[in-house]
Amino acid sequence: MKKRFLILLSIAMLGIYTSCTDDLNTEPIVELTLEELLASDPNAVEGLVARLYASYALTGPSGPGSSDIVSPDAGEGAFLRAIVNLQDFTADGMKNRWGDDGLDQLTTTSNWDRNNKFFRLFYDRAYYTIPQCNNFLQALDIADFPDEENIVAETRFLRALAYYNIIDVFGKGVLATEVNFGQSEPLPEATRLELFNYTESELLAIEPVITTTSSYGRANKFVVDMLLAKLYINAEVYTGTPRWDDAATYVNKIINEGGYSLDSNFVRIFSSDNNSSPEIIFPLLAESLTSQSYGNTTYIVNGSLSADTMPLAQFGASGGWTGHRTTKAWYGLFGNSAAELGSSSDVRASLFWTTGHNYEMNDYREWTDGFPSTKFRNTASDGSGNPVEFSSTDFPFYRLSDVYLMYAELALRGAAGTSMTDALTYVNNVRTRSNADAVGMSDLTLDFIIDERARELNLEGMRRSDLIRFNKFTGGSYIWPWKGGTAGGTSISDDYKLFPIPATALQANPNLTQNPGY
Repeated sequence: MKKRFLILLSIAMLGIYTSCTDDLNTEPIVELTLEELLASDPNAVEGLVARLYASYALTGPSGPGSSDIVSPDAGEGAFLRAIVNLQDFTADGMKNRWGDDGLDQLTTTSNWDRNNKFFRLFYDRAYYTIPQCNNFLQALDIADFPDEENIVAETRFLRALAYYNIIDVFGKGVLATEVNFGQSEPLPEATRLELFNYTESELLAIEPVITTTSSYGRANKFVVDMLLAKLYINAEVYTGTPRWDDAATYVNKIINEGGYSLDSNFVRIFSSDNNSSPEIIFPLLAESLTSQSYGNTTYIVNGSLSADTMPLAQFGASGGWTGHRTTKAWYGLFGNSAAELGSSSDVRASLFWTTGHNYEMNDYREWTDGFPSTKFRNTASDGSGNPVEFSSTDFPFYRLSDVYLMYAELALRGAAGTSMTDALTYVNNVRTRSNADAVGMSDLTLDFIIDERARELNLEGMRRSDLIRFNKFTGGSYIWPWKGGTAGGTSISDDYKLFPIPATALQANPNLTQNPGY
């Protein structure tokens, strides 16, 4: 059985959150003083930290039907579900057929507006997590407890991760910290640069003091390094100023000091026994019994399955939701037909269900148009496991192959501290691990890297950001199925590089302004 960190505290110890559209309108996570909690339970701090991590993995404190934020469907308010919706469905490789209440807008990258509930849910999730961290940091400041410096650093990391996602998807927000926690008047709008600078300063402050090793599922120095590398590799998008050299600094730290290695079994990274993978740097935890959620990898696994065309038990699920399929923008990188995918030696090419499905996605609402992805499954890597309702497969939020491909990209962009020789080695390590052919130096271009990132990392919550960084998301230079709302794809405006600020946020805080084009 997996050793799990997500041990939720008694509901009596937790404040239940009801609305996130007011920047600071959050009930305290601590109802007793920290001193009182420690007096009655020396492990209280550990449990409260677990609750903060759970904000990224679960929807609420009391099972899959509970929600920290206002949502008609608790599962829709999960962080990971929002990441898949906003990063993968809006991009080239993944589409969803349900079309309910704004999901069509995401999967067709068209007609985005401030009333789309999925934008609100992502905004609310971030601004649920941030005040909870602020409140906890205030409480920690007045108490003495074991491992104090590291607990504070972990909490600041979790807050920085929430801000990073605000920077990436909305480009603006408010800067709520423990200093202004509880302020009654609405906070001023913070620009993308202001949020970037704050998040950078927080990560740089905790990077030297957080531990280099940690329990599975918790942040350590190299998890912080990974978020710094992500912040810097996207800095030109976020601030207008490239920071390739800085990104390379932290990528090199992870490679040279982190002790991670590529998993020899690619499938294990996305299976229920992936807690034993040496490649995963930071997971979002899932468990089919003790931390059930409709919003963690259950959303990916069950959403990609259907009893109509697929054997559910083969992938460890007791139900299929008949929702997600890939497009030829992803599987087309392995071959021009189902037969070519089937004959490929690349393990990654085998992780699509082609039987009973069409290569072309002429109608994204039609389940049999496009190939479902079987990359994530709820069986162990050897295929064992009984079908269950909820996934126990952890989500590999950060992993080493991403770091290797980031290194190669940075080398191609001329970052200090990188070499093209090492870049080629890392790329070929990623490819040959999956039995793909090695490539030569002449093959190593930025166009090749963005395609290799698709082959390796699609459905891992970063595709939209990658395409924006490579200048392929908006405009007409790169077209994919259903981009802009047409089957063959069409050009979209640069306004789509940001999501609209939700209407509820604008109503709650008159200091916020809408993004251009919305």
